[in-house]
Amino acid sequence: MGRLDGRVAFITGAGAGIARAASMLFAREGARVALVDINDTTGAATEKLVREQGDDGLFIRTDITQEESVKEAVRRAAAHFGHIDLLFNCAGGSVVEDGVVTEVDLDKVWKQTMSLDLYGTMLCCRHVIPEIIKAGGGTVVNMSSGAALRGANPAHVYTSAKGAILSLTRALAGAYVKHNVRVNAICAGRIHTERAVSRYGVKGKGGAMVDRQDAAGYLKEYPLWAGEPIDIANIALFLASSESRMITGATIPAEGGRSAY
Repeated sequence: MGRLDGRVAFITGAGAGIARAASMLFAREGARVALVDINDTTGAATEKLVREQGDDGLFIRTDITQEESVKEAVRRAAAHFGHIDLLFNCAGGSVVEDGVVTEVDLDKVWKQTMSLDLYGTMLCCRHVIPEIIKAGGGTVVNMSSGAALRGANPAHVYTSAKGAILSLTRALAGAYVKHNVRVNAICAGRIHTERAVSRYGVKGKGGAMVDRQDAAGYLKEYPLWAGEPIDIANIALFLASSESRMITGATIPAEGGRSAY
C-alpha cells in the first residue's frame, strides 16, 4: 500500500529537477499526478515517466504567472482526476542577473523573479486550495530556499521572493486549518538539478569539481548543504502524507544547517 494511495497531486515545474523527482516518487506511492509545466517537451517526458511509475499522470502545459492559465490547469486536472488533494508548488528559480536592490534591474530581474516565485505560488494556492477543500482536505507544500532563512548576497530579489513564500505559508496554514488543509514549506540548499549543475558546476559531497569559490567554502563548512532532487522530494512526500498530520505552518530547513550555525 502506497503512502499516497487514492490521492491526486498537482505539481508545478514537473518537467525537471525536484518537481520531476517528486512526481515520480508520488506516483510510486500511489498518487495520480497532474504535471504542470510551461515546457511541452520536458512536461511530456515526465508524463511518460510517471505513467511508467504509477496509475495515471497528466501533463498540462501551464504558465503559472498567468491566472487564466492556472485556472484552466486546475479545471482540467479536477475534470480528469475527479478531485485534487495535494499541491506541490515547486516551479520557480532565480536569474544570474540578480543583485543588490540598489542596482538590480527592476523589469528584468525583480518583476520576473517575483512573478515566477511568489505570484505563481500564490496563484496556484488561490485556485487549488478550493479544490482541496472540496475533496475534504489535504496538503500544500511550498518550495522556498535556505536564502529565505539566512539571506543570500547579492541575490536580494530571490531572497525576498522566497522569504515572502514563508510568510504566505504561515498565513495560509492559519486560514485553512479549519478546512483540514495543511500548508508547509521546504527551504532547500543547493540541489543538483540540471539547471543548478549547468550554472554552478556543483556536484555532490566529494564528487565532481566545484567551480565557484563560495560553493567550495560552503561545502567545507556545511557538508550537507548540497543534495539531490530526491532528497527534497522525500521531504515533500512526508509533508504530503498523513504521517505529518500534526504539522502545518512549518518551515522545514534542508540546507545542511546553514541557518542554524
